[in-house]
Amino acid sequence: MMPKNSYRNGPRDGVYTYGLFFEGARWDKKAEVIIESQPKVLYSEGPVMWFKPIKAVDLTLYPHYECPLYKTGDRRGVLATTGHSSNFVCTIRMPSDKPSSHWIGRGVALLTQLNE
Repeated sequence: MMPKNSYRNGPRDGVYTYGLFFEGARWDKKAEVIIESQPKVLYSEGPVMWFKPIKAVDLTLYPHYECPLYKTGDRRGVLATTGHSSNFVCTIRMPSDKPSSHWIGRGVALLTQLNE
C-alpha cells in the first residue's frame, strides 16, 4: 500500500492501482492496516496499491488477510476451469492486525466497481 493518494509518475517496476473499493472493511492510512467499517457504511475507498512482480521466495512475511478482489459486488459468475468464478480477479495481501478468520467472517472483499 502506498502512502499518497496519487502519483505523477509510475514505478520503475510494476504498476500503481487506485479506484478499488472495500466491502465490509476500510483502510486505516495511519496504521496501514484494514479495520472495521464505519457503522452503516457499506463501501469505502481502498488505498493506492503497488503491484510489483516478484518471485514467491522473495515475498516478505507479515500479518495479512488474503483479500479477494471481484469485478462486481455480486460475487457470482460462471465457474471457470480454475475453480474460481469469472467475477473473481485475484487475491491481494492486505496488512491486518486481526486474524484472517475475522475478515472472512465479515465477508470482506475488494471490488473494482460498485453496483449502485
